[in-house]
Amino acid sequence: MAEEEKLIRFQKAAMESARLQSNAIIDEYEKGLETIFTDFKTEKDRQAKLRIQTETDRLTLDANKQLHEEQLQIKREMTKHVKDLENRLFSDVSNMLEEYMKTPAYDKWLIKHIKKAKDFARGEEITIYIDPADTDRLYHLEEQTQTQLSISKYSFFGGIRAVIPGRHILIDNSFETRLKEERENFRFRGNQNGNENR
Repeated sequence: MAEEEKLIRFQKAAMESARLQSNAIIDEYEKGLETIFTDFKTEKDRQAKLRIQTETDRLTLDANKQLHEEQLQIKREMTKHVKDLENRLFSDVSNMLEEYMKTPAYDKWLIKHIKKAKDFARGEEITIYIDPADTDRLYHLEEQTQTQLSISKYSFFGGIRAVIPGRHILIDNSFETRLKEERENFRFRGNQNGNENR
């Protein structure tokens, strides 16, 4: 029996050793699998974050591009509306000037500016032109200013122009020039405190 006991003990010891080795191998294998799984999970997380960032960047770029295109479209529409408003404004001003030119106030304005041009010349030779549309006012204006006037060959939409040849000076008080200057300097700033300002 001693040998049978030895064999049983040997068998138990061998089984215990095999179980310990087996458990150690399994533990090592599980640790290896956990490392592989952790690395795999980390790589997949990195790839997912990279995909999310790439897609976010693409969507942001697309949104910015679309926003920029919409801003350009709005700016074009605003520019068109402002230009339309400007054209209407200056058309209205031209109509108002035409009405003004039918009034006695316009005659007074012409007389005042003819006298100012004459005073500016300080006795030097001066040629003062009135618009062809004001031909019927010629004698009245000459009488009121004691100045010989000339009728321009070209219309300048009312007002006067004068030339002082000795000093190479052109005095341009024509409505055409004033409207042109106003239009060039005009900036529409919209409604501020209930008033539309230039």
